[in-house]
Amino acid sequence: MPILSPNALEVISRSAEQTRRIGMRLGSLLCNGDLVALGGDLGSGKTTFVKGIAAGWGSLDTVTSPTFVLINVYQRPSLAQKPLGEEKLYHFDAYRLTGTAEQVLTQAVDLDIETMLTTGVLVVEWAERVLEALPKEMLRVQFSLVDEQQRDLVITAIGERYKKMLTDLRYLIYGG
Repeated sequence: MPILSPNALEVISRSAEQTRRIGMRLGSLLCNGDLVALGGDLGSGKTTFVKGIAAGWGSLDTVTSPTFVLINVYQRPSLAQKPLGEEKLYHFDAYRLTGTAEQVLTQAVDLDIETMLTTGVLVVEWAERVLEALPKEMLRVQFSLVDEQQRDLVITAIGERYKKMLTDLRYLIYGG
């Protein structure tokens, strides 16, 4: 197994609940404009992780896979004096985008990723399908299915904001 870069963190999850809790810790760190790109095989824990992200971010909404609608939008009660709905978490699933690689990228761009990032947090499942349509700086999470219960998550920070986020996440997961 290759040695991870200093901008990466490997986490082993031994249950769906543990995967969700790791997502919760990440969700507590997210702010408008943040991008989390998820990759990995079908059934590797991406949607479970997003459930944790949404809960840690503060949403009370039920999280479901947006496979058939492409994007789900979750809200959270604002601590500031903002009306409900001004704080959003966009959950985009690129799995069902169809056509050639170029057509898939065009479809992703047409979804107005830039607006989603200026008005909220964007979490993308199957991000490897639309990487060229996404900003270059992001937090990437690659899921590997080890067995029925165990998942290997490799979290990589690309950009200064995300390097700090990774440091904070490492602390939240492992402590001092």
